[in-house]
Amino acid sequence: MTMETPQHAAERIDALRRELARAIIGQQEIIDQVLIALLAGGHVLIEGVPGLGKTLLVRALARTLSGRFGRIQFTPDLMPTDVTGHVLYDMKEGRFTIRRGPVFTNLLLADEINRAPAKTQSALLEVMQEQQVTLEGKPLEVPQPFMVLATQNPIEQEGTYPLPEAQLDRFLLKLLIDYPSEDEEREMIARISRNLSSERLDVDELEPVLEPDAVLGLRRLAAGLEVDSAVNDYAVRLVRATRDWPGIAIGSGPRGALALVRAGRARALMEGRSFVTPDDIKSVALPALRHRIRLTPEMEIEGQTADAALNDLLERVEAPRQ
Repeated sequence: MTMETPQHAAERIDALRRELARAIIGQQEIIDQVLIALLAGGHVLIEGVPGLGKTLLVRALARTLSGRFGRIQFTPDLMPTDVTGHVLYDMKEGRFTIRRGPVFTNLLLADEINRAPAKTQSALLEVMQEQQVTLEGKPLEVPQPFMVLATQNPIEQEGTYPLPEAQLDRFLLKLLIDYPSEDEEREMIARISRNLSSERLDVDELEPVLEPDAVLGLRRLAAGLEVDSAVNDYAVRLVRATRDWPGIAIGSGPRGALALVRAGRARALMEGRSFVTPDDIKSVALPALRHRIRLTPEMEIEGQTADAALNDLLERVEAPRQ
């Protein structure tokens, strides 16, 4: 089902946003960025210390979308077949059967992905890229729409394995969840305290807002939005600037510019527009590029962040006039 107009699509997306807000207190920017990735057909990496609602956000999104939901808790002993599935020999039937793994779903929560070794991480990231799993030489496509929301703890924490740059590049956006404001934290405690049998916010009362076919229709609509050559050029100039910017040791590859345009289109659709503006590109630059650059050791020693370098770059690279 394809939405007739961007304005109609924006109304559907706003209804989804309001439903999510029933379970999630604050974090509106994070919610919007997750919805941008959903509309752009991309995957999301969410980073933050434990207890900030990363898993709650994914559970709430799954509840508001009527598709299938799966979850993998990544641990040091998790094997690649625990992610993708495997082939078993059925003694009773006398033949091999395929047991599909949890990746065969619409919305997959990969919880604490950086607590598993690289081989297991790679199994999931391959599915993200190829949209299929190969078992015994037979390619099996995952259901559509397919989206991975992976959470990770900061790499400074004990027992974490950093994701390699080539694997990070497969995530459309990397989101950083911070501590809530004092008022938000107060409201959160008050709301949870009303339910004495649980220590978490409830998502069971959320209503489905979009069907899987509607999500695919929104994605097609977003992909078809007009992008002026000047806006495309702005995305390319931003990405190329990261490659020789002071303080950045490794800049973004071409996939960064693609991410800017894809996410920019999704943001424009959320605003009910049929065209992409330079502000759309600028607003998604941090989540689209922060995991695609690496700072110099000197910058890291000084405690600088990728966001600080990117903000400096955004201020100095001239945007086209709208």
